[in-house]
Amino acid sequence: MSYGFGLMIESLVALLLLLTIGYCVLLNNRLKSLKADEHSLKVTIAELITATEMAERAVAGFKATALECEATLGERLRVAERFGAELGRHVKAGEIIINRLTRVAVAARPVLESAPASPANDPKVLAAAARSFADRLRERVSALAA
Repeated sequence: MSYGFGLMIESLVALLLLLTIGYCVLLNNRLKSLKADEHSLKVTIAELITATEMAERAVAGFKATALECEATLGERLRVAERFGAELGRHVKAGEIIINRLTRVAVAARPVLESAPASPANDPKVLAAAARSFADRLRERVSALAA
């Protein structure tokens, strides 16, 4: 019996040894797979770092462009406000001149109607002169605005 018992123990040890070897092979395959995944993960991380650096540079470029646009736009707004104020003053001066011309024309109407006909008193000549004056005033305002 001792011989049969010894054989049984040896068979059991051999079986356990085979199971251990099989489990070691399984673990070895899993370790190889993990190492391969580790390599691909390292490559992915390196690509991610590169993409992050590129994005950071792009964001810095966008910030610089935005600051430049803000400065340029601010300057243009200040210039536009100055031109708007100057144009407003010119319009107001033009309104004052038109009001004066209207008062002169109203005051001169009875004198012109009683005066003998001459080219200077001709309404068409006066209208042409007024148009010429308005055109010159408009050109001057346009030159100031440009």
